[in-house]
Amino acid sequence: MGRGRVTLKRIENKINRQVTFSKRRSGLLKKAHEISVLCDADVGLIIFSTKGKLCEFASDASMESILERYERHSYEERNNTTTDEESIGKWTLEHAKLKSRIELLQKTQSHVMGEDLDSLSLKELQNLEHQMDTSIKHIRLRKNQLMTETISMLQKKEKALQNQNNTLSKKIIEVEKEQSQQPPVEQQNNDNMPSLHFSTFITTCEGRIDGPEKAIPRKGQPSIVLPPWMLQHINQ
Repeated sequence: MGRGRVTLKRIENKINRQVTFSKRRSGLLKKAHEISVLCDADVGLIIFSTKGKLCEFASDASMESILERYERHSYEERNNTTTDEESIGKWTLEHAKLKSRIELLQKTQSHVMGEDLDSLSLKELQNLEHQMDTSIKHIRLRKNQLMTETISMLQKKEKALQNQNNTLSKKIIEVEKEQSQQPPVEQQNNDNMPSLHFSTFITTCEGRIDGPEKAIPRKGQPSIVLPPWMLQHINQ
């Protein structure tokens, strides 16, 4: 007949309870020793009987070092848990502050735009008007400053362009002066014209002398027809 399943409850019989405690204690100590050897684990086991008798087991390390390690680990766990809770609470509070600040800024922006003014009192409207007047003064001051800077920059550019214009004008005057000192080509040609007219006149006269009807030019000289008044003068 097989062994039945044991129901976990307090054994009412004192003798049976003491026998069960002794057997299970021995098995628990054996299991603690086995897991410490097989798994290379630090094991500390403490058992108190109903009469207050202490029974303990410690692996290669002493019970004091195991308890100290346990207390240090428990302290770090508590600190980490406390830190996490404090951090969560801190971020929650910061989130609430930022949310309220954003709502206030949005409300102020709507008031500046002239919206949602029904909820404001007379004093709040006067404060809003004063803030807007101050803002307009700052805006105008900045605008005038930018206009002054722009005008000054344009004046500097105008002065630089005027200096360049004066320099170019001086160069043009110097070039015209150099050109005026050179004799023109037309004047040189006009200086040579009297000799040409005189040679032409001599040639025509020689032709008139050789024949009264027709003036024959000499070989190598051009045939030039004289105006009628000059022919009359030569015939006379």
